[in-house]
Formats: sequence, structure tokens, C-alpha cells
Amino acid sequence: MSLWTSLEPASATVEPGSSTRVRLRVRNTGDVVDEYRFEPVGDLAPWTVAEPAVLRLYPGTTGTVELTFSPPRTPDAQAGPNPYAVRITPTEHPDAVTVPEGNLTILPFSEMRAELVPTTVAGRLRGRPRLAVDNLGNTKLTTSMTGEDNGDQLSYEIRPSNAQIEPGRAQFVDLTLRPKRVIWFGSKEQHPFKVAVQRAGVAPEAVDGTYVQRGFLPRWLATLLGILLALAITFALLWFSHKPAVSTRAEEQMEQVGSSLAPSPSAQPSLPAQPSAPAESPAAQPQPSQSQNDDGGGNGGGGEKPKADKPPVETAATALHRKVKEDPDAPHICYRLRYEGGKWSKPVCENTLGAWGQTGPPITGMNIAASSVDGISAQAHVTDPSGTPKWLPWTPVRDNLDIYIGANGDYPPFMIGLNISVGKYEICHVAHFHVTDSQGENICDKARPESLFIGTNDNSKSIDGMLLYIKYV
Repeated sequence: MSLWTSLEPASATVEPGSSTRVRLRVRNTGDVVDEYRFEPVGDLAPWTVAEPAVLRLYPGTTGTVELTFSPPRTPDAQAGPNPYAVRITPTEHPDAVTVPEGNLTILPFSEMRAELVPTTVAGRLRGRPRLAVDNLGNTKLTTSMTGEDNGDQLSYEIRPSNAQIEPGRAQFVDLTLRPKRVIWFGSKEQHPFKVAVQRAGVAPEAVDGTYVQRGFLPRWLATLLGILLALAITFALLWFSHKPAVSTRAEEQMEQVGSSLAPSPSAQPSLPAQPSAPAESPAAQPQPSQSQNDDGGGNGGGGEKPKADKPPVETAATALHRKVKEDPDAPHICYRLRYEGGKWSKPVCENTLGAWGQTGPPITGMNIAASSVDGISAQAHVTDPSGTPKWLPWTPVRDNLDIYIGANGDYPPFMIGLNISVGKYEICHVAHFHVTDSQGENICDKARPESLFIGTNDNSKSIDGMLLYIKYV
């Protein structure tokens, strides 16, 4: 070895965004003139400059190279001790490379950026913005979030309310804003709010946003309803205070007929002569029976008695419309099952349906309806006498409409599974199997072109229970 090196100092400290210098002393201990090239290596090499980069030394002489470290004020400049090295390559002896090493301590700094996405949200019962928190410092950031507004008009649900963020990373926080007063009639109202992001040792940073609360019905409709109500009350008062006399032409004609058939008060009745034989009186006309009047089966009947209307069938779309009225801002899915024998269950929304914890009748068909998913499509997987189950064709339908899958009839093949897909969000399920009385796993699949398979490929294991829901958060 024909080279001697020394770092002065061997350990240095620097703050991100500034620079510091370390002196590297080099002595040629050989017996020939040599030229040395200096190249920083390691993680700190992009921020290190050696001046001069080439140094020519005579035997026994010493030279000095300045190493300047300039780490940026970014998360890449990791806080704490960072080793560095300089590769020294002699021109005369390129194989005799020397690599002196030192240590540079980068001081920590904390910097954060928070913003609402979007800054303005609108809704009738709630708003769902997201808070993006970026850690621009070089140490782990621990934060907590709280919401506030003027007048305490909103309630806040923040998930998560505390977060630990690595340097150079971002954390998304979900916010749910709910107004404490519902606007039934009238125009929209704006509620400015703030989300305070607190970190240790620093004043909270406030992020401003606006929640626009919409009314359920416009103001002109409230005015119209008020006018109609006033007119109805006025009409009722006039009706009861001056009720018009109503008569019919039938009553007048009956009174005229009665007066013409009544006997004259001046006429005296004469005694009839005793007849030799009693005169025959005309046969009395038979009166129609009560049963004939009910069903219209007599000679003078007026048609069949109308039957009472059956109540409308409550389908999956019927239950879906109620669910959308309760929670209009979220997507929903409702469904009902047809069992062996043709009997339908009552529809449910995002809830278990069928046999759970016991063995129930197998399923032969399904009725499904979904909202805010850009359409839904499904196909049934049914049993077959050959022992190999078969797939029925796909059935697509738009949002808020009923879709029916499975075979027709009261005793069709049993359903052992189905494929289902939605236009957006994710669809999830849990199935219950008829023969084994067992519950499947909770499985989710993304929107089209992907589809979710529910059930089994075993021709002997039909499903008798189902849980479907839309995952959209």
C-alpha cells in the first residue's frame, strides 16, 4: 500500500437543506509520482462532492480533498447516522484501491401537508370527504385528527382518528359529516368546517372544507302544498256551512207514482157479493234467493260478484326502493329466495336469508335487485340428473329492476351456485350449504369484467342460505 488517508473529522453532522464539509488528507507513501481519483460511493454519494476530483502527488507529499455533503430537505435524507465512503484509485496502481469510510449524522426535521379531497362535498344526510396527510419530513409522523365548525352544526366520524406515517408516505383518512338538523324544505345551506391535524410539539394545522346540505324538497313545492292545504280547508268550511240540497229524478218519479195509486178519500168501499166459488188469485212471483243475488246466477242477475284484489307481490326491487329512500347515498342489493315447492321468501337487503345453523329446504331460484352499481348480471348453476351440474344463461338488468335466475316450475333443478357481477364497486357473499349444513367463507370480487362465484360444483350439495352485500368504501 503506497497511500495514507485521514478524515477530519471522522464523524460530522448536517441539517437537511444545508451543507457541511469534511477534510480528507492523502499522502503518497510510494517512491513514484502518482495521480489519485476520488469518487464518493454509498447512499450519500448523490449528495457528496469531492474537490478536487483528481489529485497528483509526489512521493512523500500530502494533499487535501474537501468532501461537501448537501442532503436535501426531503424524506430521502433519512434522519440518523449514515455511513459514507470515498473510493481512491491510483493511476499508476489501479488495483490498489483505497476506500476510507466515515459517518454523517443527518438531523431530523418534521414537515406535513394535509388537504381535503374534495374540499367541498354535498348531501342531504351526510357527506364523505377524504383527508390526505403527507409526511414530507424524514422521521415517522404521529398525528391525530378532530373536526369542528361554527355553531356546532355538524357531527364528525373520522376513521382512523390517529395515524402513524412513515417518511415520504401518505395516509388517507375517511370522514363522515352529518348535519344535526335536517332541511325538509328550502334551498341548500353551506356549512364551513375545519379538520385539525395535531402532531407532537407543533400547533395544530387546520384544513378548511365546506359541506353543502341539500333540502329534501324545493321551497316552491312547500309553498304549493301550503296553498293547496289552505284551499282544501276553505272548501271544507264552505261545504259544511252551506250543504247543497241534492235530489234525484228517481225520487220525484216514485212520489208521483205513489200519489196516483193511492185511493181517493171520498170513495166508499162496497161490500163484495158472496161468490159461488173462490176466485183464483194469481201465483206469487218467487223472490230471488240470497245466494243468487251474491253470485249473479239468477235469471235477473247482473253479473258475477267482483273478487277481492290480491295484495301486490313484494319483490326484491320493492324492498330496494324502500332501502334507497332510507339511505340514498350508498349502493344497495336486495334479494329473495325460491325454495323447493315454489314458495318465495320475503326479500331482505344486505342481510342473511335462508337456513343458518340448521338444514333448510334447498333453493331453486333467486330474485335480485341492486342500485347505484351500473347494472347487475347473474347466471344460475343448477343440478342435473346426469350428475354433472350445468350453467344457465346470463341474465343482465339495469339498476333498480328485478332479475330472476334459476329454472321455472315448482320443482325445478336445485341451485348449487351462481355467478354475479356488478358494473362498479365490489360484491361480497357468504353461502350456506343444504346437505353439509356448513357455512362458506366471506369472499369479495371487483366489478366487471370480474365476476363472483357463489356456491359449489358438487351436484349433490345445494345451497339453502345466502348473504350478499356491496362493498364500496
